Amino acid sequence: MTYIGLQSLVTLISHTVFVLLAFWALQGLKTDYWIKKYHIRQARILYVLISIALGYTVSSFFIEFVLSSQNLVQLFN
Repeated sequence: MTYIGLQSLVTLISHTVFVLLAFWALQGLKTDYWIKKYHIRQARILYVLISIALGYTVSSFFIEFVLSSQNLVQLFN
């Protein structure tokens, strides 16, 4: 595998894991007060979209942190 292929694989796995982790974490919130009656489908879609946005943001931060740490080693060599 090339370096770009490996980086793409790690990025996809990281995004997927963090989106699933965000979805799992959001299930701990008590959202009954925010959902209107008979609007459950819209609430579920919003739940998924918030999970994607939060998971993608955290995953991007994690990947950038790892890459910056690797590049920081180059500074001292």
